[in-house]
Amino acid sequence: MSSGRPWVACLCAAWCVACREYGATFAALAAQFGSDADFAWIDIEDDADALGDLDIENFPTLLIADEAGARFFGPVMPQASTAERLIRGALAGGLAVDSDPALVAHVGVLVPRRLVTARPA
Repeated sequence: MSSGRPWVACLCAAWCVACREYGATFAALAAQFGSDADFAWIDIEDDADALGDLDIENFPTLLIADEAGARFFGPVMPQASTAERLIRGALAGGLAVDSDPALVAHVGVLVPRRLVTARPA
């Protein structure tokens, strides 16, 4: 994407109870920060081909990235306040870019492809 806006993606699975419960929280975060960032709900099974060898072991997992790269990638507690702090930090430029080549490659392929107007069901 070339919007210059950060991307916030939640990587989850439909079978995951915590993910289903987090869906409403993520939708609220998207509403709260949607004017400043693009949001996507990515099901790791539906998008397994795009994920390649990226292994998601804990849910929910957030990916916060921008054109410079990944600002955060990892599991979060399923509470709005945790993700809200991370998103605010990314928007303020307070999160360093992760330069891990494998993660950079995944961000470059997965996020622009899936970040449209995806929202959890």
